[in-house]
Amino acid sequence: MNKKNLGFAKGNNIGIKQARGKYIMLLNSDTIVKEGAIEKLIEYIESVENEVEIAVSPLLLLPNDKSQTEYYMRFPNLWQVFLYHNPVLRSVVMKIPFLSSLIAQNSGFSPFDVDQLPGAALMANREIWKKVGLLDEKYHFLFEDVDWCWRARKAGIKLKVVPDAKITHFGGASWRNKLKDDKLGFYYQFFSAMLLFVRKNYNGFSVEIFKWAIIINFFLTLKPLLAWKFFRSNGQQRSYLLQ
Repeated sequence: MNKKNLGFAKGNNIGIKQARGKYIMLLNSDTIVKEGAIEKLIEYIESVENEVEIAVSPLLLLPNDKSQTEYYMRFPNLWQVFLYHNPVLRSVVMKIPFLSSLIAQNSGFSPFDVDQLPGAALMANREIWKKVGLLDEKYHFLFEDVDWCWRARKAGIKLKVVPDAKITHFGGASWRNKLKDDKLGFYYQFFSAMLLFVRKNYNGFSVEIFKWAIIINFFLTLKPLLAWKFFRSNGQQRSYLLQ
């Protein structure tokens, strides 16, 4: 066990390197695994792995057993910046099928494809981890799993959610504490991590578009000081490890 919090990417990378089994799974501490969930994930992988390279996640549930749709986000886009990350608009937008489909992918009863799997519960066999690589430790907090999934998709690996496998997820206990203690710091970190993803994986023109979209969003959501800080720092990440 690590003696201090090394961050999501580095902490998980240590575990991935030490793992010796055929399958490696990331699993957050704020989860409860429903009976048979792990076995069902393995069964699904084994049923398709001769046809396709694949990584999987269970269906994440809230404590009230509702699906956590927001954990099946599409890769970062401007719909998310302006609609989902606006607390006034979010609840309305996510009830409109066309708009919500631009932001996240709805869960189904059969295994369904997603852009990204949540790092809260993500499984793949050892060969997939070798092919895609470890989590990128440049992400101090957030978007490490998004980046891994982007690389997996580019490598031709299918990403599937298996609804028969269910895990209750209490919804980021660590980041919720940080949000409560340092709301502006959390928002800065979230969007700087998003911008790091865009810098790394999208073209240079997209970086400028996203940067200014984030700044405008801060103004629209009444965070002018955060907009100014983001502008002055050019959206660069700061050292940010949860204590």
